[in-house]
Amino acid sequence: MWRIVKVRAFHEFRLEVWFEDGVHGVVDLREELWGPMFEPLKDLAFFAQVGLDDFGAPCWPNGADIAPDA
Repeated sequence: MWRIVKVRAFHEFRLEVWFEDGVHGVVDLREELWGPMFEPLKDLAFFAQVGLDDFGAPCWPNGADIAPDA
């Protein structure tokens, strides 16, 4: 399983992620934020509230999350 150990919002709807195996990179989510659950994430201030859930998936206060392997 891909486990993210650190995440932070990056420039314009991108996430900078660090995996437990040391892999680090930036994921562009601009084209992935569609549907009612992801609509609030189109606000940069809300997008910046990203955190990690207990399983290492990026998540936001409204319950939106993204699978670590996505």
